[in-house]
Amino acid sequence: MLLWEEFLRVEGWRSSYPSVDVVLRHYGRRVRSEKTRANFCGNLMRFCKYCGLGPDELIEREVDEVSRLCQDFTDDMKDKDYSIRYVNVCQTYLRTFFKLNGFMGDRALRVERYYQPTRYRKKPEYIPEPEEIYRMGYASGSSKNRAMIYAIYSSGLRNSTVRSIRYGDVRKELENGLDVVKIQVYPKMKEVDPKACKGNIPYYTFIDAEAVKALNGYLEERRQRFGEISDGEPLFCSDSNNLPPEKQRSTPVSSTGLQGMIKMATKRAGIERWRDVTPHCLRKAFETALRNNRVDPKDQEFLMGHILPGSQDAYYDSTKIERLRRKYMQIEFFPQRVGVEELRKKQVLDMVKVLGFSEDRIKRVEEALAKYAVVDDAMKEIRKLSLESYKLKENSNNDPKKVVDEGELENYLTEGWDVQTVLPSGRILIKKVM
Repeated sequence: MLLWEEFLRVEGWRSSYPSVDVVLRHYGRRVRSEKTRANFCGNLMRFCKYCGLGPDELIEREVDEVSRLCQDFTDDMKDKDYSIRYVNVCQTYLRTFFKLNGFMGDRALRVERYYQPTRYRKKPEYIPEPEEIYRMGYASGSSKNRAMIYAIYSSGLRNSTVRSIRYGDVRKELENGLDVVKIQVYPKMKEVDPKACKGNIPYYTFIDAEAVKALNGYLEERRQRFGEISDGEPLFCSDSNNLPPEKQRSTPVSSTGLQGMIKMATKRAGIERWRDVTPHCLRKAFETALRNNRVDPKDQEFLMGHILPGSQDAYYDSTKIERLRRKYMQIEFFPQRVGVEELRKKQVLDMVKVLGFSEDRIKRVEEALAKYAVVDDAMKEIRKLSLESYKLKENSNNDPKKVVDEGELENYLTEGWDVQTVLPSGRILIKKVM
Protein backbone atom coordinates (compact mmCIF):
# COMPACT_ATOMS: atom_id res chain seq x y z
CA MET A 1 0.00 0.00 0.00
CA LEU A 2 1.30 3.44 -0.94
CA LEU A 3 1.76 6.07 1.76
CA TRP A 4 -1.01 8.32 0.45
CA GLU A 5 -3.41 5.37 0.12
CA GLU A 6 -3.00 4.61 3.82
CA PHE A 7 -3.07 8.26 4.92
CA LEU A 8 -6.23 9.14 2.95
CA ARG A 9 -7.84 5.70 3.39
CA VAL A 10 -8.00 5.19 -0.35
CA GLU A 11 -9.01 1.95 -2.00
CA GLY A 12 -9.19 2.17 -5.76
CA TRP A 13 -11.34 5.16 -6.68
CA ARG A 14 -13.03 5.44 -3.28
CA SER A 15 -12.07 6.75 0.16
CA SER A 16 -13.64 6.44 3.60
CA TYR A 17 -13.07 10.19 3.97
CA PRO A 18 -16.21 11.78 2.39
CA SER A 19 -14.24 14.88 1.35
CA VAL A 20 -11.69 12.75 -0.53
CA ASP A 21 -14.27 10.33 -1.88
CA VAL A 22 -16.21 13.06 -3.70
CA VAL A 23 -13.05 14.16 -5.54
CA LEU A 24 -11.96 10.62 -6.45
CA ARG A 25 -15.41 9.92 -7.90
CA HIS A 26 -15.17 13.18 -9.86
CA TYR A 27 -11.80 12.24 -11.38
CA GLY A 28 -13.01 8.68 -11.91
CA ARG A 29 -15.85 9.97 -14.06
CA ARG A 30 -13.83 12.60 -15.90
CA VAL A 31 -10.44 11.04 -16.68
CA ARG A 32 -9.95 7.86 -14.62
CA SER A 33 -6.22 8.32 -14.89
CA GLU A 34 -4.12 6.48 -12.33
CA LYS A 35 -1.49 9.19 -12.59
CA THR A 36 -4.07 11.90 -11.85
CA ARG A 37 -5.30 9.92 -8.85
CA ALA A 38 -1.75 9.52 -7.52
CA ASN A 39 -0.89 13.19 -8.12
CA PHE A 40 -4.03 14.48 -6.41
CA CYS A 41 -3.77 12.17 -3.39
CA GLY A 42 -0.04 12.74 -2.94
CA ASN A 43 -0.47 16.50 -3.06
CA LEU A 44 -3.46 16.48 -0.67
CA MET A 45 -1.54 14.30 1.80
CA ARG A 46 1.37 16.76 1.81
CA PHE A 47 -1.04 19.67 2.33
CA CYS A 48 -2.78 17.89 5.23
CA LYS A 49 0.56 17.23 6.90
CA TYR A 50 1.61 20.84 6.31
CA CYS A 51 -1.57 22.08 8.03
CA GLY A 52 -1.68 19.36 10.69
CA LEU A 53 -5.30 18.63 9.78
CA GLY A 54 -7.17 15.73 8.23
CA PRO A 55 -9.05 16.21 4.91
CA ASP A 56 -12.50 16.28 6.56
CA GLU A 57 -11.23 18.80 9.11
CA LEU A 58 -9.96 21.11 6.37
CA ILE A 59 -13.36 21.60 4.76
CA GLU A 60 -14.82 22.68 8.13
CA ARG A 61 -12.51 25.69 8.29
CA GLU A 62 -13.38 29.22 7.19
CA VAL A 63 -12.51 30.26 3.66
CA ASP A 64 -10.06 32.94 4.83
CA GLU A 65 -8.08 30.44 6.87
CA VAL A 66 -8.09 27.82 4.10
CA SER A 67 -7.04 30.43 1.51
CA ARG A 68 -4.14 31.52 3.71
CA LEU A 69 -3.04 27.93 4.28
CA CYS A 70 -3.15 27.16 0.54
CA GLN A 71 -1.21 30.32 -0.31
CA ASP A 72 1.41 29.63 2.36
CA PHE A 73 1.73 26.01 1.20
CA THR A 74 2.36 26.95 -2.43
CA ASP A 75 4.62 29.88 -1.43
CA ASP A 76 6.69 27.41 0.58
CA MET A 77 6.95 25.12 -2.46
CA LYS A 78 8.08 28.03 -4.62
CA ASP A 79 10.69 29.02 -2.02
CA LYS A 80 12.01 25.46 -2.14
CA ASP A 81 12.71 26.03 -5.84
CA TYR A 82 10.01 23.78 -7.31
CA SER A 83 9.13 24.71 -10.89
CA ILE A 84 6.39 27.29 -11.41
CA ARG A 85 4.44 24.81 -13.52
CA TYR A 86 4.50 22.18 -10.75
CA VAL A 87 3.48 24.68 -8.05
CA ASN A 88 0.53 25.87 -10.15
CA VAL A 89 -0.58 22.30 -10.85
CA CYS A 90 -0.49 21.46 -7.12
CA GLN A 91 -2.55 24.56 -6.41
CA THR A 92 -5.10 23.46 -9.02
CA TYR A 93 -5.53 20.10 -7.26
CA LEU A 94 -6.22 21.93 -3.99
CA ARG A 95 -8.72 24.25 -5.68
CA THR A 96 -10.55 21.22 -7.08
CA PHE A 97 -10.63 19.54 -3.67
CA PHE A 98 -12.16 22.55 -1.95
CA LYS A 99 -14.50 23.45 -4.83
CA LEU A 100 -16.03 19.98 -4.88
CA ASN A 101 -16.48 20.24 -1.12
CA GLY A 102 -18.54 23.41 -1.27
CA PHE A 103 -15.97 26.20 -1.56
CA MET A 104 -17.75 28.06 -4.38
CA GLY A 105 -19.24 31.50 -4.89
CA ASP A 106 -18.60 33.60 -1.78
CA ARG A 107 -16.69 30.66 -0.28
CA ALA A 108 -14.35 30.26 -3.26
CA LEU A 109 -10.65 30.14 -2.43
CA ARG A 110 -8.72 33.36 -2.79
CA VAL A 111 -5.29 32.11 -3.80
CA GLU A 112 -2.94 33.70 -6.34
CA ARG A 113 -1.30 31.62 -9.03
CA TYR A 114 2.28 32.25 -10.11
CA TYR A 115 3.07 33.91 -13.41
CA GLN A 116 4.51 31.40 -15.86
CA PRO A 117 6.47 32.99 -18.72
CA THR A 118 5.95 31.80 -22.29
CA ARG A 119 8.09 28.73 -23.08
CA TYR A 120 9.12 28.53 -19.46
CA ARG A 121 11.27 25.57 -18.44
CA LYS A 122 12.69 24.94 -15.00
CA LYS A 123 15.39 22.65 -16.35
CA PRO A 124 17.32 23.21 -19.59
CA GLU A 125 17.02 20.55 -22.26
CA TYR A 126 18.96 19.58 -25.35
CA ILE A 127 17.34 17.83 -28.32
CA PRO A 128 20.06 15.69 -29.93
CA GLU A 129 20.53 15.55 -33.69
CA PRO A 130 20.03 12.23 -35.57
CA GLU A 131 23.80 11.68 -35.87
CA GLU A 132 24.16 12.22 -32.13
CA ILE A 133 21.33 9.79 -31.35
CA TYR A 134 23.01 7.20 -33.53
CA ARG A 135 26.24 7.69 -31.61
CA MET A 136 24.34 7.43 -28.32
CA GLY A 137 23.08 4.01 -29.33
CA TYR A 138 26.56 2.98 -30.34
CA ALA A 139 28.00 4.19 -27.01
CA SER A 140 25.23 2.79 -24.81
CA GLY A 141 27.15 -0.39 -24.03
CA SER A 142 24.65 -3.10 -24.99
CA SER A 143 22.11 -4.13 -27.60
CA LYS A 144 19.36 -3.65 -25.01
CA ASN A 145 20.31 -0.02 -24.34
CA ARG A 146 20.78 0.61 -28.04
CA ALA A 147 17.32 -0.84 -28.75
CA MET A 148 15.72 1.36 -26.08
CA ILE A 149 17.38 4.53 -27.39
CA TYR A 150 16.46 3.84 -31.01
CA ALA A 151 12.96 2.66 -30.04
CA ILE A 152 12.17 5.85 -28.12
CA TYR A 153 13.56 8.03 -30.89
CA SER A 154 11.88 6.23 -33.80
CA SER A 155 8.51 5.77 -32.05
CA GLY A 156 8.17 8.91 -29.93
CA LEU A 157 7.08 6.80 -26.95
CA ARG A 158 7.21 8.30 -23.49
CA ASN A 159 9.53 6.93 -20.78
CA SER A 160 6.65 5.23 -18.95
CA THR A 161 5.18 3.77 -22.14
CA VAL A 162 8.31 2.18 -23.57
CA ARG A 163 8.96 0.51 -20.21
CA SER A 164 5.39 -0.86 -20.14
CA ILE A 165 5.58 -2.70 -23.47
CA ARG A 166 5.20 -6.45 -23.03
CA TYR A 167 6.93 -8.97 -25.25
CA GLY A 168 3.53 -10.24 -26.43
CA ASP A 169 2.78 -6.77 -27.84
CA VAL A 170 5.45 -7.18 -30.52
CA ARG A 171 6.09 -10.92 -30.72
CA LYS A 172 4.07 -11.68 -33.87
CA GLU A 173 5.58 -8.88 -35.92
CA LEU A 174 9.10 -9.77 -34.78
CA GLU A 175 8.54 -13.44 -35.63
CA ASN A 176 7.27 -12.39 -39.07
CA GLY A 177 10.60 -10.68 -39.67
CA LEU A 178 9.18 -7.19 -40.25
CA ASP A 179 11.72 -4.39 -40.52
CA VAL A 180 9.25 -1.86 -39.11
CA VAL A 181 7.33 -3.11 -36.07
CA LYS A 182 4.05 -1.68 -34.73
CA ILE A 183 3.82 -0.73 -31.05
CA GLN A 184 0.28 -0.64 -29.68
CA VAL A 185 -0.37 1.77 -26.78
CA TYR A 186 -3.43 0.90 -24.69
CA PRO A 187 -4.89 1.77 -21.25
CA LYS A 188 -4.08 -1.63 -19.71
CA MET A 189 -0.40 -0.63 -19.87
CA LYS A 190 -1.15 1.39 -16.73
CA GLU A 191 -0.93 -1.87 -14.79
CA VAL A 192 2.83 -1.62 -15.31
CA ASP A 193 3.11 2.16 -14.91
CA PRO A 194 0.18 4.52 -14.13
CA LYS A 195 1.58 7.05 -16.62
CA ALA A 196 1.97 4.58 -19.49
CA CYS A 197 -1.09 5.54 -21.57
CA LYS A 198 -1.49 9.27 -21.04
CA GLY A 199 -5.10 10.41 -20.98
CA ASN A 200 -6.20 6.79 -21.62
CA ILE A 201 -5.73 7.57 -25.33
CA PRO A 202 -5.17 4.32 -27.30
CA TYR A 203 -3.02 4.61 -30.41
CA TYR A 204 -0.14 2.91 -32.17
CA THR A 205 3.22 3.91 -33.52
CA PHE A 206 6.22 2.08 -35.01
CA ILE A 207 9.90 1.44 -34.41
CA ASP A 208 12.30 1.57 -37.34
CA ALA A 209 14.74 -0.98 -38.73
CA GLU A 210 17.67 0.18 -36.58
CA ALA A 211 15.64 -0.33 -33.41
CA VAL A 212 14.30 -3.68 -34.63
CA LYS A 213 17.81 -4.93 -35.42
CA ALA A 214 19.09 -3.97 -31.97
CA LEU A 215 15.95 -5.39 -30.34
CA ASN A 216 16.36 -8.76 -32.04
CA GLY A 217 19.97 -8.89 -30.86
CA TYR A 218 18.95 -8.08 -27.30
CA LEU A 219 16.14 -10.65 -27.26
CA GLU A 220 18.48 -13.38 -28.52
CA GLU A 221 20.95 -12.57 -25.72
CA ARG A 222 18.09 -12.62 -23.23
CA ARG A 223 16.92 -16.06 -24.41
CA GLN A 224 20.41 -17.42 -23.99
CA ARG A 225 20.44 -16.15 -20.43
CA PHE A 226 16.86 -16.81 -19.25
CA GLY A 227 15.33 -19.16 -21.82
CA GLU A 228 12.17 -18.45 -23.81
CA ILE A 229 10.36 -15.18 -23.17
CA SER A 230 6.67 -15.28 -22.22
CA ASP A 231 4.17 -12.81 -23.68
CA GLY A 232 3.51 -11.25 -20.28
CA GLU A 233 7.14 -10.34 -19.58
CA PRO A 234 8.30 -6.75 -20.15
CA LEU A 235 10.00 -6.18 -23.49
CA PHE A 236 12.85 -4.43 -21.70
CA CYS A 237 13.46 -6.17 -18.39
CA SER A 238 15.55 -5.00 -15.48
CA ASP A 239 19.18 -6.05 -15.10
CA SER A 240 19.52 -4.71 -11.56
CA ASN A 241 21.99 -6.68 -9.44
CA ASN A 242 19.65 -6.12 -6.49
CA LEU A 243 17.17 -8.57 -8.03
CA PRO A 244 17.58 -12.34 -8.48
CA PRO A 245 17.66 -13.48 -12.14
CA GLU A 246 14.10 -14.83 -12.12
CA LYS A 247 12.83 -11.54 -10.73
CA GLN A 248 14.80 -9.52 -13.29
CA ARG A 249 13.03 -11.08 -16.27
CA SER A 250 9.59 -10.12 -14.95
CA THR A 251 10.53 -6.61 -13.77
CA PRO A 252 10.55 -3.72 -16.25
CA VAL A 253 13.40 -1.22 -16.43
CA SER A 254 12.87 1.54 -13.86
CA SER A 255 12.18 5.14 -14.84
CA THR A 256 15.35 6.38 -13.17
CA GLY A 257 17.31 3.51 -14.69
CA LEU A 258 16.22 4.51 -18.19
CA GLN A 259 17.03 8.17 -17.57
CA GLY A 260 20.44 7.29 -16.16
CA MET A 261 21.21 5.07 -19.14
CA ILE A 262 20.30 7.89 -21.56
CA LYS A 263 22.62 10.32 -19.81
CA MET A 264 25.43 7.76 -19.65
CA ALA A 265 25.13 7.03 -23.37
CA THR A 266 24.96 10.75 -24.20
CA LYS A 267 28.09 11.46 -22.19
CA ARG A 268 29.99 8.56 -23.79
CA ALA A 269 28.92 9.81 -27.21
CA GLY A 270 30.83 13.02 -26.53
CA ILE A 271 27.76 15.30 -26.49
CA GLU A 272 28.70 18.41 -24.56
CA ARG A 273 25.26 19.03 -23.07
CA TRP A 274 24.72 15.43 -21.96
CA ARG A 275 23.22 16.51 -18.63
CA ASP A 276 20.33 18.18 -20.48
CA VAL A 277 19.28 15.09 -22.47
CA THR A 278 16.34 13.02 -21.15
CA PRO A 279 14.12 10.32 -22.69
CA HIS A 280 11.56 13.04 -23.44
CA CYS A 281 14.17 14.83 -25.55
CA LEU A 282 14.23 11.77 -27.83
CA ARG A 283 10.44 12.03 -28.12
CA LYS A 284 10.89 15.63 -29.25
CA ALA A 285 13.55 14.50 -31.72
CA PHE A 286 10.95 12.05 -33.11
CA GLU A 287 8.51 14.92 -33.64
CA THR A 288 11.26 16.86 -35.44
CA ALA A 289 11.94 13.87 -37.72
CA LEU A 290 8.23 13.69 -38.64
CA ARG A 291 8.17 17.39 -39.52
CA ASN A 292 11.44 17.29 -41.44
CA ASN A 293 10.11 14.40 -43.53
CA ARG A 294 6.84 16.27 -44.19
CA VAL A 295 4.57 13.72 -42.58
CA ASP A 296 0.90 14.72 -42.80
CA PRO A 297 0.08 16.80 -39.66
CA LYS A 298 -2.82 14.48 -38.74
CA ASP A 299 -0.63 11.38 -39.03
CA GLN A 300 2.01 13.22 -37.05
CA GLU A 301 -0.38 13.98 -34.19
CA PHE A 302 -1.70 10.41 -34.16
CA LEU A 303 1.80 8.88 -34.02
CA MET A 304 2.59 11.21 -31.11
CA GLY A 305 -0.45 9.94 -29.21
CA HIS A 306 -2.24 13.29 -29.34
CA ILE A 307 -5.95 13.98 -29.81
CA LEU A 308 -6.60 15.87 -33.04
CA PRO A 309 -8.29 19.26 -32.50
CA GLY A 310 -12.02 19.84 -32.94
CA SER A 311 -13.90 17.21 -34.91
CA GLN A 312 -10.76 16.05 -36.76
CA ASP A 313 -10.14 13.16 -34.39
CA ALA A 314 -13.56 11.65 -35.04
CA TYR A 315 -12.87 11.65 -38.79
CA TYR A 316 -9.26 10.44 -38.67
CA ASP A 317 -8.96 6.90 -40.05
CA SER A 318 -6.53 4.97 -37.83
CA THR A 319 -7.71 1.56 -39.05
CA LYS A 320 -5.44 1.53 -42.13
CA ILE A 321 -2.39 0.27 -40.26
CA GLU A 322 -0.45 -0.87 -43.32
CA ARG A 323 -1.05 2.40 -45.12
CA LEU A 324 0.37 4.32 -42.16
CA ARG A 325 3.22 1.81 -41.90
CA ARG A 326 4.15 2.54 -45.54
CA LYS A 327 4.15 6.27 -44.84
CA TYR A 328 6.28 5.69 -41.75
CA MET A 329 8.82 3.67 -43.77
CA GLN A 330 9.53 6.77 -45.86
CA ILE A 331 10.83 8.64 -42.82
CA GLU A 332 14.62 8.93 -42.71
CA PHE A 333 15.47 8.91 -39.02
CA PHE A 334 19.22 8.73 -39.64
CA PRO A 335 21.03 10.48 -42.50
CA GLN A 336 22.32 8.16 -45.21
CA ARG A 337 25.93 8.84 -44.33
CA VAL A 338 25.30 7.55 -40.83
CA GLY A 339 24.57 4.15 -42.38
CA VAL A 340 27.89 4.25 -44.23
CA GLU A 341 29.76 5.26 -41.09
CA GLU A 342 27.99 2.49 -39.18
CA LEU A 343 29.46 -0.07 -41.56
CA ARG A 344 32.92 1.44 -41.22
CA LYS A 345 32.67 1.44 -37.42
CA LYS A 346 31.61 -2.18 -37.46
CA GLN A 347 34.62 -3.00 -39.62
CA VAL A 348 36.94 -1.30 -37.13
CA LEU A 349 35.44 -3.20 -34.21
CA ASP A 350 35.59 -6.51 -36.07
CA MET A 351 39.19 -5.81 -36.90
CA VAL A 352 40.29 -5.08 -33.30
CA LYS A 353 38.58 -8.26 -32.14
CA VAL A 354 40.42 -10.27 -34.79
CA LEU A 355 43.66 -8.63 -33.70
CA GLY A 356 43.11 -10.02 -30.20
CA PHE A 357 42.59 -6.76 -28.31
CA SER A 358 41.77 -7.10 -24.62
CA GLU A 359 38.21 -6.36 -23.47
CA ASP A 360 39.44 -3.12 -21.92
CA ARG A 361 41.00 -1.93 -25.19
CA ILE A 362 37.95 -2.92 -27.21
CA LYS A 363 35.79 -0.87 -24.85
CA ARG A 364 38.10 2.12 -25.31
CA VAL A 365 37.84 1.75 -29.09
CA GLU A 366 34.03 1.64 -28.83
CA GLU A 367 34.03 4.81 -26.75
CA ALA A 368 36.31 6.57 -29.23
CA LEU A 369 34.07 5.58 -32.15
CA ALA A 370 30.98 6.78 -30.28
CA LYS A 371 32.38 10.28 -29.83
CA TYR A 372 32.54 10.99 -33.55
CA ALA A 373 30.07 10.78 -36.42
CA VAL A 374 32.90 10.06 -38.89
CA VAL A 375 35.35 7.19 -38.47
CA ASP A 376 38.28 9.22 -39.83
CA ASP A 377 37.95 11.63 -36.89
CA ALA A 378 37.79 8.76 -34.42
CA MET A 379 40.90 7.10 -35.87
CA LYS A 380 43.14 9.88 -34.54
CA GLU A 381 42.20 8.83 -31.02
CA ILE A 382 42.16 5.12 -31.78
CA ARG A 383 45.71 5.20 -33.14
CA LYS A 384 46.86 6.33 -29.68
CA LEU A 385 45.84 2.85 -28.55
CA SER A 386 48.51 1.43 -30.91
CA LEU A 387 45.80 -0.12 -33.03
CA GLU A 388 47.97 -1.45 -35.81
CA SER A 389 51.14 -1.98 -33.79
CA TYR A 390 49.30 -4.11 -31.22
CA LYS A 391 51.07 -7.43 -30.85
CA LEU A 392 49.20 -10.01 -32.89
CA LYS A 393 48.44 -13.22 -31.07
CA GLU A 394 48.17 -16.73 -32.33
CA ASN A 395 44.92 -18.53 -31.62
CA SER A 396 44.49 -22.13 -30.54
CA ASN A 397 44.87 -23.24 -34.17
CA ASN A 398 48.21 -21.43 -34.42
CA ASP A 399 47.11 -19.12 -37.28
CA PRO A 400 49.43 -16.06 -37.31
CA LYS A 401 48.22 -12.68 -38.57
CA LYS A 402 50.05 -9.61 -39.84
CA VAL A 403 49.33 -6.04 -40.85
CA VAL A 404 51.10 -5.10 -44.11
CA ASP A 405 51.23 -2.31 -46.65
CA GLU A 406 49.60 -2.70 -50.04
CA GLY A 407 53.02 -2.97 -51.73
CA GLU A 408 53.93 -5.98 -49.59
CA LEU A 409 50.66 -7.82 -50.18
CA GLU A 410 51.57 -9.59 -53.42
CA ASN A 411 54.58 -11.34 -51.90
CA TYR A 412 52.55 -12.58 -48.92
CA LEU A 413 49.75 -13.86 -51.15
CA THR A 414 52.22 -16.01 -53.09
CA GLU A 415 53.45 -17.43 -49.78
CA GLY A 416 49.98 -18.63 -48.80
CA TRP A 417 48.62 -15.66 -46.80
CA ASP A 418 44.99 -14.55 -47.15
CA VAL A 419 43.42 -11.06 -46.85
CA GLN A 420 41.17 -10.62 -43.77
CA THR A 421 40.22 -6.94 -43.93
CA VAL A 422 41.41 -3.52 -45.05
CA LEU A 423 42.09 -1.23 -42.08
CA PRO A 424 40.78 2.36 -42.05
CA SER A 425 44.36 3.60 -42.60
CA GLY A 426 44.61 1.62 -45.84
CA ARG A 427 46.92 -1.07 -44.42
CA ILE A 428 45.78 -4.68 -44.76
CA LEU A 429 45.26 -7.44 -42.18
CA ILE A 430 46.32 -10.85 -43.51
CA LYS A 431 46.22 -14.38 -42.08
CA LYS A 432 48.39 -17.39 -42.85
CA VAL A 433 46.38 -20.14 -44.57
CA MET A 434 47.28 -23.38 -42.84
